[in-house]
Amino acid sequence: MGIFTRIGDILQANINDLIDKAEDPEKMVKQLIIEMDNQVDDATKALGQAMGSQKVAAMELADAKAAAADWNDKAKLALKAGNEALAKKALDAKVGVDQQIANLQANYDQITANVDSLKTQVEQLKMKLDEARSRQQVLIARSRMADAAQKTAVTITSATTDSAFAKLDALERKIAEKEATAEAYGAMSGIASSEIIISDEDEFAQLKHEAAVNDQLASLKAELNLD
Repeated sequence: MGIFTRIGDILQANINDLIDKAEDPEKMVKQLIIEMDNQVDDATKALGQAMGSQKVAAMELADAKAAAADWNDKAKLALKAGNEALAKKALDAKVGVDQQIANLQANYDQITANVDSLKTQVEQLKMKLDEARSRQQVLIARSRMADAAQKTAVTITSATTDSAFAKLDALERKIAEKEATAEAYGAMSGIASSEIIISDEDEFAQLKHEAAVNDQLASLKAELNLD
């Protein structure tokens, strides 16, 4: 029963305490699962051997019962033939086989009880191993999250990161200055274009005015018959 005692010790151990003491918690918890898995394999093999012994004991018991039945049939046959002495010999052999049957039955019952107990224990161990594997995933995830959080905290508080953000702020200011300069040039360009447009409009208005004057002048000359 040393196998089950060892597995019981592992299952009763506080895995969190073991991880706290380990340099690599993820590696430690994986090693624990591997050890438990190996122990369950050993227990399963022991169960297999016990079931093999049970099968052999069952066969021996069945053979003994068959032999006893055969001697009983022979005794009946001798009695039917009127040979009581031969019948007693057959029954004498049967009584000897009956004693073997009693011993074989007791042995078979004991082995069967052991097999049933082993089956129950192996099933329980497998269930606990599945539970341990589930805890393994949770513990590994927690360990990785803790590592990531620690690295992030170190990164945020490091001088290198502060320097990088300072450079980023300076770059943003330069871009803002360029944007302001571009906006100023754009405003100046808009004013110049507006002056050109206004100037052109004034010239066209003057031409239109002169044309109207000329038209009216021609109209008056025609009215007065002046060429």
